Amino acid sequence: PRSTLFPYTTLFRSLVHQPMNETDNFFARANRLLDRWEAALEGRANTPDWTYDAYRWRHDRLGTRLVPVKKPHRVDLDDLLCMHRQKAEMVRNTEQFVRGRPANNALLWGARGTGKSTLIKAVFNHYVDQGLRLIEVEKDHLVDLVEIVEALDSRRERFLLYCDDLSFEADDAGYKSLKAVLEGSISSPADNVLIYASSNRRHLMPEMKAENQDVHIVDGEIHPGEAIEEKVSLSERFGLWLSFYPYSQDDYLAIVEHWLGRLNAGSCNDEQTRLAALRWAGQRGSRSGRVARQFAVDQAGRHA
Repeated sequence: PRSTLFPYTTLFRSLVHQPMNETDNFFARANRLLDRWEAALEGRANTPDWTYDAYRWRHDRLGTRLVPVKKPHRVDLDDLLCMHRQKAEMVRNTEQFVRGRPANNALLWGARGTGKSTLIKAVFNHYVDQGLRLIEVEKDHLVDLVEIVEALDSRRERFLLYCDDLSFEADDAGYKSLKAVLEGSISSPADNVLIYASSNRRHLMPEMKAENQDVHIVDGEIHPGEAIEEKVSLSERFGLWLSFYPYSQDDYLAIVEHWLGRLNAGSCNDEQTRLAALRWAGQRGSRSGRVARQFAVDQAGRHA
């Protein structure tokens, strides 16, 4: 009860002798604090501050809510190299979405460090001035997807629900929630919400050898077993699939050269720098875009 929050009667006596405007201001602030306190106790989400561009969905002891991201990671599409087809497809699909035309949910899958998540952030940044907003949803909070979509349905902005490094085990609760939002519910999909997800797994779930052996032949055609069908049923609900593969050495060096130029940290035309970049990749067992940028940052720091 509100009365239990203010037991200090001497405080109220002193307020009687204050000017009316100061007393009114005190009670107005106290009422706002009480509203927030009661919302937290009841597990209700406060109304989000819609002036921000990006948000994170939170689900904890205070309830469920959208938390603004005050400094979102800004990525320029021009900084993404050696993924021309994937970039063109994501730009096309997102362009359709922000213009209010039909567009597909997208699954970006493939090798680690190849720019899947970065591409999602880049298209968001490219269209943010056209009303596109980004909401990051962690895998553990996918059970709230239906609630999130319902909360956004009445908004005029266009929202990307961003799920990074998405994968499931067989008993994950978020698995069925995601299926429901991706065309599996009796509710019609929200027109202003798309899901963009990245994953190292094509079908988002581990694939076992025994499952691939559980196939049968009907009229000469191979039919997969039920376990495989169940796993494929989730990933195929993403209308846009984009695959990312490890970079060649030439692609890796091209990305290194780009970031060295951006950071004023030298050039791969210098043989020592080129060899250092290759050693850097060899030590990490990967020639990815992430590794290329990390090398350029290291070079910039060393020679600053």
